Amino acid sequence: MTRKILYSMPGQAALSESLLSLTDWQAGDMILRQFPDGESYLRVLDDVQGRDVAILCQLHQPDSRVLPLLLLADTLRDLGAQRVGLVAPYLAYMRQDKRFNQGEGISSHYFARLISQHMDWLLTVDPHLHRIHQLDEVYSIPARSLTAVQPIADWIRQHVPKPLVIGPDSESEQWAARVADAAACPWEVLQKQRFGDRDVDVSLPHVENYLDRTPILVDDIISTGKTMIQAARHLINAGMTNPVCIAVHGIFAQGALADMQNNGLRVVTSNSIADDSNQIDLAPLLSDALMLFPD
Repeated sequence: MTRKILYSMPGQAALSESLLSLTDWQAGDMILRQFPDGESYLRVLDDVQGRDVAILCQLHQPDSRVLPLLLLADTLRDLGAQRVGLVAPYLAYMRQDKRFNQGEGISSHYFARLISQHMDWLLTVDPHLHRIHQLDEVYSIPARSLTAVQPIADWIRQHVPKPLVIGPDSESEQWAARVADAAACPWEVLQKQRFGDRDVDVSLPHVENYLDRTPILVDDIISTGKTMIQAARHLINAGMTNPVCIAVHGIFAQGALADMQNNGLRVVTSNSIADDSNQIDLAPLLSDALMLFPD
């Protein structure tokens, strides 16, 4: 009998099922519900004494998810689990990594400290890193960041004829280059030239060389979708076909996905956050890591 148990928080059923099918981990059994006053009730139905356990929990909209997650982690530890790890395909609170204005908190550091107090290890995919270059700069537990570059590249190779990978802005240049290299196709980054506060010209270098290709806009996160929509309009105006928009994490502010689709865009995301746009399965990537990490 395997010693390892995977507990899945609400909203992760599809990814959990894929992960369990690819590993020797056992599905954890628990009851999680809310009392009428909003407090969480949690009961673990497995014998976890001396066993390694992990919790699968994507942390989009984290404030409603974190407390039940921490209650589960502490319950498992109190029941004798040997180690409690967190598999968070989307990791929250990475943006506020410095004090931009007087009086602000550096929430990425505080959140990392909180998770590190309750977990023994962390596994995530493409966290939104800027001034923090490695997770161990803020997490005091073994923390590994995987990248979805290869799964994205595999999807492109299987579904898009003659692709051209495009970064929608300068920040996405590294993303575009890595995905294109893995997909064995060319890449470019949209160039912006500002003429005033409201006058910005966006252009694709060497556009005449790519009119027969399918443009693929690639980024790590889609939130409002405005950057992708603006980039797509410029590509279409330049004579290209409607682009495919790919992101690892589809955060999607209210109405964002519908807005993109209404503009004629095909939107594809990974299942780091459960959504109708999910077409890229992270389970093989995560399962390979789970076989080795954190041992």
